[in-house]
Amino acid sequence: MRTQQPRTRSPDDLLDGSPERVEAPGAVRIYESVLSHLHHLVEEGTLKPGDKLPSERRIAERFGVGRSSVRDAIRILEARGIVRARQGGGTVVQAFSSDTLVAELASTLVRKRALVQELVDVRCMVEPPLAARAAAHATPAQLEQLEEILRRQRRKVTRGERTVDEDTEFHSQIARAAGNRVMIAMLDTLVGLLAETRGRVLQDEERALSSLEGHRLVLRAIRRRDADGAETAMRRHIRSVEASILRIQGGEDHGDATPSRGKSRGGA
Repeated sequence: MRTQQPRTRSPDDLLDGSPERVEAPGAVRIYESVLSHLHHLVEEGTLKPGDKLPSERRIAERFGVGRSSVRDAIRILEARGIVRARQGGGTVVQAFSSDTLVAELASTLVRKRALVQELVDVRCMVEPPLAARAAAHATPAQLEQLEEILRRQRRKVTRGERTVDEDTEFHSQIARAAGNRVMIAMLDTLVGLLAETRGRVLQDEERALSSLEGHRLVLRAIRRRDADGAETAMRRHIRSVEASILRIQGGEDHGDATPSRGKSRGGA
């Protein structure tokens, strides 16, 4: 008697049990609903590492949405490291890794502005020890790169330009000087999550100059190989930024979103 072989699942089978249409209540956009459903299929194990996603056309038909919404959802899944597009081989589900977990943390936290303070708290847990390690491990080349970042930041502050890019680069370079790859990924995520907030709320000249001065004090301690001093300077800098963010957000909660004074800057 012949043993019946289990039928190999096709990509289209993976959508069995999914809703015929997705709904987007309130202000939720269609692609976000598609994203949520696809992400759920990965979480529950219906879509497993190595599985090929059904075609955009099949997903669009199954959920009753346009293919552009499907493309947007898949693009976000790829950015989070959950799926990967293979040359000539469609899009497949990735195995979870530390990078995936960090990206998932980012996507969860960024949904609510109310969590900005928690993000800053995490930075305060992570960055001061990294600054201390950088004081012990930074190479001359890394120290020079930090100096160059501050020179660019100073020039932009003087010209009244935004300095969010230099701020992000400064903090990321300190993490690299500390020499821990996991923390580099974590910090890049945290700083990236706060980039939009810093650009939106840290706008006046006084805060831009304060940010620059905080960076200068951190770097001075790192150059002296003063681990304790670098840790203290970084903690003070981050807490100063947190206070500014909360003051600005408090003003917005009361209907005052106008910058206090000065030109639009940015940086934290």
